[in-house]
Amino acid sequence: MNKQTINLIYQRRYTNNKTNTHKGLNILVKILVIEDNLALNQLYTTYLKGADYHTFPANNAQQALDILENYEIDLILTDILMPEMSGLDFIKLLREAKLSTPIIAITALGEFTDLERGYELGVDDYMVKPINLNELLLRVKALLRRAKINESKILKIAGATFNQSSYNVEYQNKTILLPKKEFDLIYKLISYPNKIFTRRQLLDAIWGLDSDSDARTIDVHINRLREHLKEIKQLQIITVRGLGYQVTLCTKS
Repeated sequence: MNKQTINLIYQRRYTNNKTNTHKGLNILVKILVIEDNLALNQLYTTYLKGADYHTFPANNAQQALDILENYEIDLILTDILMPEMSGLDFIKLLREAKLSTPIIAITALGEFTDLERGYELGVDDYMVKPINLNELLLRVKALLRRAKINESKILKIAGATFNQSSYNVEYQNKTILLPKKEFDLIYKLISYPNKIFTRRQLLDAIWGLDSDSDARTIDVHINRLREHLKEIKQLQIITVRGLGYQVTLCTKS
């Protein structure tokens, strides 16, 4: 947990704060779940996945920092009593690094002094074990709203409407139905216009960290998307040689 790692996380989040203000942003909200109890970790992540969140499990603070260094996390759910570094020390570390990501702390400690210290360190919300999963979901949604992280299912761009609930694209009174992976891929790209994504970033985000798919999978899906969306002239999927892909918006139709 060196200073360079913390600085990288801060720089990444500083850039993301600008990106997340993009109107209509709602590509899967990313939640980091830190819990050393494997059964509870799986319970939380499975439940949040069922609510259409992209979850990243970690068993300790070091794993969490590795994830924060490589991914754009929107909300952190962390246990307090953890080995090696406690949840409170982890939160203190993040806040000292100026990381403003919303944090929900989960604890078996219900004493007022423990809650007070957590809030002083920068916890945004607290839940005491055993937690109610329905209540957890309500708190996540409320905290994301306060953080102005958009969870809308519809994104309008380049004269087209992309509906994440139905995987439909509406353009000039026509409906284009995309396969789920293709839709998720284009949705990721259009949520961050002009941002370059590597093939690995796209594979991890859409297919998952444990996927055996390779870079060729992305190329095939991009080619299919170009064909499906060829009538939307203002929206261009650009190949950035040696890096990956980006979406650009043209002013001319």
